[in-house]
Amino acid sequence: MTVATNSLVVKFKKFSVPAAGAAAMLLAVCFALGRTTVHAASAASPLDDSSVSSLVALDSAVESVAAKVTPAVVNVSVTSRGSSEQAMTEDGQEFGIAPGAIPPGFERFFGPQGPKGQRMQPQQRVEHGIGSGIIISPDGYIVTNNHVVDGAVQMRVTLNDRRVLPAKLIGVDKLTDLAVIKIDAKDLPSIAWGDSTKLHPGQTVLAFGSPFGYFQFSVTRGIVSALNRPNPYTDDPRKPGAYIQTDAAINQGNSGGPLVNAHGELVGINTFIISNSGSFAGAGFAIPSQIVKATVDALIKDGAVHHGYLGIAMNDVTPDNAGFFNLPDASGAIISQVTPESPAGRAGLKSGDVLRALNGNKIVNGSALQVAVSQISPGNTIALGVLRDGKDETIKVKVGEFHADAEVAENADSPSKKGGRIGVAVNDLTPELRDQLNVPTQVNGAAIESVKPASPAEDAGLAPGDVILEVNRHPVASAEKFVSEVHSTPAGKDILLLVWSHGNSTYRVVHTDQSSQSGL
Repeated sequence: MTVATNSLVVKFKKFSVPAAGAAAMLLAVCFALGRTTVHAASAASPLDDSSVSSLVALDSAVESVAAKVTPAVVNVSVTSRGSSEQAMTEDGQEFGIAPGAIPPGFERFFGPQGPKGQRMQPQQRVEHGIGSGIIISPDGYIVTNNHVVDGAVQMRVTLNDRRVLPAKLIGVDKLTDLAVIKIDAKDLPSIAWGDSTKLHPGQTVLAFGSPFGYFQFSVTRGIVSALNRPNPYTDDPRKPGAYIQTDAAINQGNSGGPLVNAHGELVGINTFIISNSGSFAGAGFAIPSQIVKATVDALIKDGAVHHGYLGIAMNDVTPDNAGFFNLPDASGAIISQVTPESPAGRAGLKSGDVLRALNGNKIVNGSALQVAVSQISPGNTIALGVLRDGKDETIKVKVGEFHADAEVAENADSPSKKGGRIGVAVNDLTPELRDQLNVPTQVNGAAIESVKPASPAEDAGLAPGDVILEVNRHPVASAEKFVSEVHSTPAGKDILLLVWSHGNSTYRVVHTDQSSQSGL
């Protein structure tokens, strides 16, 4: 949690009206309307219970679930310390440089000195954040999000009975954004675990928490909008997905709160929303309980989680790309990159292999495979069903351990030039260009110098600095080879590219049309 939650609270308070004042305003409006109304409408008779029996039954059911779950919901208040720099003038006065005031890339010109030579002194900045959590055991273990407690130096938990207790950190898992904290208490109300694998779109779910950090112990009702949503984060593509999407309202402050099913069982932990405004816009996301329970059990037992790791980047099989791999259906995961000396590399997996099964169970997509592998203990051997060049194989891989501090390369944009048929201009990956784009030595292909706006290449997500490794499953070691492969593709046919970008390789389908048959 960050200060953003508190700023929303402040804004709300600023424009709120005290309850007494609101009541007076309402009476004034009523009296005013009464003076201008010629004929008062007669009061309609309320509908009897038999007429609205379904709605009454629904209300009763939701009330029962809310009454059962709310006592186990908590508010988590966090105090953390962030560092900032203050420039000091020669007479010891603060120069007042706010955090982030020096643009990225300029810090090295100032070093420990501020502009005009002012001496920089580190200052401690206290931050306050508020999130939610759920009690999972009567002796005080609580699940919340890692981002709620990240950097905390003090945590306080407010229970539903209004008691406020200090909490200690048991463990965090940044990969899944989960954390376990504990309070010193007994005989607490707790929630039962549910099975998120039995959820279906359309099912009723309830979200609990403290929206905006102010409205404690709130409940909202909605449905499961979708399941197995992929990881939307661009900071680390290795984070597993499988999120539950719901239209039960989730806002800042709800992070770490429970998502429950109609039986009042924990099926997810609310973690983020997608919104242009910063507030709920109909799309909230929760970590499914199948991931939460395994992670929580490991944190309570060992204080850490050891995730399985293969060392591959992959794409989902889609209707667009399935034909290029002679697949009977659009399921599975296509390996687009294998990390050298990784478990996958040592087992002989290759770029272009299609993973269809894990220990005999069908692989639906890459997200499902990520979740499954991340929950396998390092050191165990798994059997992967692989389709390679149209032939089925079984390859055994000894699972390694995921390390969150693995480096990910970044590219810089390169100068733009004109593009043609699919809308790109390419160049050989010379040593100078390789250095400029920070491309590893094992990556070979044609570097994209520019992408034409509104072109098929732009539609496919290509960008300057990307490196094209393959065209239609054929390696390209130079710009000339890339041009040749593109021109050899029949007009109007889609083109499959293997593209290296920002440290990862992915397959992209470029949709061409018959009207553009010249150039690149």
